[in-house]
Amino acid sequence: MYTAVDGARVPIRMWADPASVEEQAMRQLHNVANLPWVHGVAVMPDVHYGKEATVGSVIAMRDAVSPAAVGVDIGCGMSAVRTSLTAADLPDDLGKLRRRIESAVPVGFGLHQTPVNPAKVHGVGGWDSFWTGFGELHEGVQELHDRAARQIGSLGGGNHFIEVCLDDDGRVWLMLHSGSRNIGKELAERHMAVARKLPHNADLPDRDLAVFVAGTPEMRAYRRDLFWAQDYAARNRATMVALVKQALKDVVPQTTFDDAISCHHNYVSEETYDGVELLVTHKGAIRAGSGDLGIIPGSMGTGSYIVRGLGNDSSFQSASHGAGRRMSRTKAKKLFTADDLATQTAGVECRKDSGVVDEIPAAYKDIDSVIRAQTDLVEVVAHLKQVVCVKG
Repeated sequence: MYTAVDGARVPIRMWADPASVEEQAMRQLHNVANLPWVHGVAVMPDVHYGKEATVGSVIAMRDAVSPAAVGVDIGCGMSAVRTSLTAADLPDDLGKLRRRIESAVPVGFGLHQTPVNPAKVHGVGGWDSFWTGFGELHEGVQELHDRAARQIGSLGGGNHFIEVCLDDDGRVWLMLHSGSRNIGKELAERHMAVARKLPHNADLPDRDLAVFVAGTPEMRAYRRDLFWAQDYAARNRATMVALVKQALKDVVPQTTFDDAISCHHNYVSEETYDGVELLVTHKGAIRAGSGDLGIIPGSMGTGSYIVRGLGNDSSFQSASHGAGRRMSRTKAKKLFTADDLATQTAGVECRKDSGVVDEIPAAYKDIDSVIRAQTDLVEVVAHLKQVVCVKG
């Protein structure tokens, strides 16, 4: 159940202990809850301070939207696929499987030499009209068309990953986390800059929370680019799923696959609550409508969960997007070494070098505690534990 935090224009409903939330994050939440357009704020158990706006926040606004409350990686989210394999079917040398995945999917700043053939991405159509829409995006990104086309089907860096996991019955799953790559970031930053300069945002307590309001050309332009970038992110994940499925079949040819589960966790949706039509932003939160399947990952050495939404209107039918960081990347690099990373990822075929120490499991909250804090938002369908983890 949630805790109601008072002291703002609208109550803040929090599925976390308010005393455990950093002062910076609480200040961000109070600032956004005081905006005149805000109908309500829901805070997930993985909440933590974020650049521009709080990670793990769901903000419902009337006739307005704050691009910072979506974040720069528009459409970032998860996909997961259960396979026909069991643990015994996997090769003894998981390093071979990891290398095959890494050769199929560019990581970090990498991109494909030529765009991935859409015919490889079964079940996803409309590619011609999707790319035609690129010409209608913000003029500042028009020179990025080729890069955006070649980054479809690429992972990125930071907390993005591809994993091979086992559920508690020993079934093999594929799971990945990524978003709209550089093009989403470029669009988001341009629109944030526009919003900060609008007169109605001049007196805000935090200019990062600048909003677009309904009926304006700025709002129309942002919505157009936002929904295109959300589509890009979904297509990026679908392409990676196709590439990773083929990589697994290259190693274990008899593999078959269930339908993919996919969900955004940085996105905007149009929803109605209390009889009011709202624009609901999610920065680090998944859709958890009644029956909706979602994915809540832990860190690169712990478990993850497949969940089913319970449709709780108090959270705007949302749930957490992961474990959530308990310390910054800078602090993690100061506190931990590559040896610590190797210890905490024992039994996982993954990078264990200083370049990914900031992703060490100890830098994240306990995923099991995060799941327990939201039993009124989701029910657990499956618990997964990775045996291979690919990082950028």
